[in-house]
Amino acid sequence: MQSILLQITIYLAAAVVAVPISQRFGFGSVLGYLTAGVVIGPAFGLVGSETKDLQHFAEYGVVLMLFLIGLELRPRTLWDMRGRLLGLGGLQVGLTLAAITAAALAFGLPMNQSLTVGIVLCLSSTAIVMQTLQEKKLSRDEGGRASFAVLLFQDMAVIPLLAVIPLLSLTGTAEPETGPTGALKALLVVGVVAGVILGGRFLTHPMYRFISMSRLPEIQTAAALLIVVAISTALGHLDLS
Repeated sequence: MQSILLQITIYLAAAVVAVPISQRFGFGSVLGYLTAGVVIGPAFGLVGSETKDLQHFAEYGVVLMLFLIGLELRPRTLWDMRGRLLGLGGLQVGLTLAAITAAALAFGLPMNQSLTVGIVLCLSSTAIVMQTLQEKKLSRDEGGRASFAVLLFQDMAVIPLLAVIPLLSLTGTAEPETGPTGALKALLVVGVVAGVILGGRFLTHPMYRFISMSRLPEIQTAAALLIVVAISTALGHLDLS
């Protein structure tokens, strides 16, 4: 426990120093966080392999941010954004996927590995881009809304892309028994994501109506955390983000 507390102290101290300096020079907080990580990690070795234990806690910050985006995003908003969502988002993912896959093929990788590399690199980080847009006060203008539409399309495209990756492992495999495993993995991914969608649609409203009877804000907060942690745990068992 003392070791973990010491590591947390180092992380927070590095962030408190690096982020304001980065902001002062107009580079934004994201670069400050990255610089702090480089300094305390590879540069001076103040933190080591134990950072993997704390990484799981840090991931929940990103998960909660995506959860809040989902809470604020209504189906009507998606329909109003359909032009940007399908046009810009689909074009970005499609062209980037095709270009990176072609480049990987040119370097001699087989087709299934090239597609996997393309799938991984055609997506960007919603957390980093949204943070930068908000800091620059660009999230409400035309460019910011277009960027948000592309990010949103990427987040939704993750579901089918992650379902495809296990199937790509079947191509060119020497062991035939791995086939059913990959196909079953893809079916499990689709099933779990469908369960999350249906649960969010039909279970969360009755649950929150019941919880609101307690009139205790902390219980409502605990319920929101329960939803996030439960979904993360279910997807984590399938090796998904």
